[in-house]
Order: sequence, then structure tokens, then C-alpha cells
Amino acid sequence: MRRRDFLLGALATAGTPAIARAAAPTIASAGDGGVVSFDYGLASTMLALGSVPRAIASLRNWSEWVVEPTMPQGVVDIGTTAEINLEVLTSIRPSLILSTPFLAAMDEKLSRIAPVETFTIYAEGGEALDRSYAETRRLGAMIGRQQEAEAFLSRADATFGRLHEQVKSLSAAPVAVINFIDQRHARIYGGPGLYGGAMRRIGIENAWKGEASYWGFQTIGLEQLAELDEEAHLVVVSPLLPSDVLTRLSESPLWTSLPFVRRQRISVVPGVLMFGMVQEALRFSILMVDVVETAA
Repeated sequence: MRRRDFLLGALATAGTPAIARAAAPTIASAGDGGVVSFDYGLASTMLALGSVPRAIASLRNWSEWVVEPTMPQGVVDIGTTAEINLEVLTSIRPSLILSTPFLAAMDEKLSRIAPVETFTIYAEGGEALDRSYAETRRLGAMIGRQQEAEAFLSRADATFGRLHEQVKSLSAAPVAVINFIDQRHARIYGGPGLYGGAMRRIGIENAWKGEASYWGFQTIGLEQLAELDEEAHLVVVSPLLPSDVLTRLSESPLWTSLPFVRRQRISVVPGVLMFGMVQEALRFSILMVDVVETAA
């Protein structure tokens, strides 16, 4: 078993006993429908703290964008954030709705159904990973999982520390991380976002030196990848959109002239929620260390 698979397995199973004990969410003021999350990162953090949300938005796309941890059976899909099924949401009688600033326009309508708490991870003037730690503690206190939150964050610190020591022992090339938008454009990650913060935390140099929004990415034309360090390793995060994009690009003179293509320094990794929280930063970090270790 590769070290990456072992670490990802440990990460996935670390919360299993707690999750199994939490067949229903635990929240101090809850006696009815439990907690509903409109955000994947908050729902994933609930699972890490051993609490299962009653319902989430866009459940059917969870396995594609979050991948791990898996969402337990019985969680209700309340539709997309663009089209919330208010009838289903009302019928659940939630005790709490978890939201983000980007859904603020819905707050008045939602607050008629249940109290709404807004969590801010992605915003100007801060680092997504730092905010994720703070908001994990706030969520833990809110749902009666304060001790579990501290234990989870302590385990996260220890894992980041081990990965940092592992990277220090390698002669790792700079790494650029992208998602394809189409055959000509990509999102490249850095700045204050979750991927960029995770890379800094474990000591992997980001090959992208350009700007990035507080979401942690910049949209670029693929020709801008020629600006990367000659030694850079390119990491492509799944899902690949379109699915045959790398096959198509193999016929592009521009693509095949790029140094990381000529040197076969490209890795494709499984999907990791790029707008997640601490659990997603851990998963991403484990995958990245596996890449640089294999390439070293």
C-alpha cells in the first residue's frame, strides 16, 4: 500500500467511530430536525466532528467534488443553492441552517424556517486555512462538539507537521496546481485560498507567482503556463473537464512545447474540494506530498 493510500485511509476512518455514535446531529438547542448545511465544507467539518447533517444542498454532486469523506445514508438532498426545495426544507423542521456570506440574499426567507448562522471562510483580508480553523471551533461550540473540534484540529496540526517534515527530506520541485475549465483555459491555485495555504503549511513551493483571488485561484489561458519555472511539476485536480482534455491537448503544439509536458512532469490527482475547510486541506496535502515524493 502506498503511503498516500494509507494516510488517506487513516484520514477517512479517523472520524468513523465518532460519526457512528452520532446517528443524529447533536446541538444544544435541537430537539427537532437537526442541522442543515448549505455548504460542502461545513458539512464535511460536521462529519469530522462526529455529527451528521440532517440535510445538505447538492447532495447528488457530493461524491464528485468532495469525494471523501462519504456522506452517510439518510441525509436529505434539499436541492441546489440556486434552487432550494423550500417545501422539503420546511418539512424537516431544522433547528439550525449553516450558510455562507454568498447566500445572504436567502437569509430572510430561510430565517422563517430556522435560525441561520453564517460562516466566513473565503473573503478579503485573510487566509482560508486560518479562517477554517477558527470557524471549525465556532461550529463545534454551536453543535455541542467543542471537545471534538479541538481534538480534530490537534490531529490536523500533527498531520500537517508530519507532512512538512516529509517534504523537508525531499528535493521537491515547485508545483503548480490547476483545474481545467476547457481546452484553452484553467484555474490555477495560490494566494490566500485553501490549496495555497495547505502548500505553505507543508512547505511545498507554489510555482504560480501570479495573482489569485481570495477564493484562491486565477483564471488563465493555458499559454500562461509557459511562465512557470522550467523545473515546475504540474498537478491537475480532478474531475477533468472535459474528460478527454489531456488527450486533446496531446495534439496541441503549444501544450506539447511546455517544459513540464516535455519532461513528463504532470500528475492527475483525485478530486478535493477547493473551497472546503480543514479536512479538505489535509486531504489535498496528503495527495501533494505523494506527488512530490514520487517525482523526487
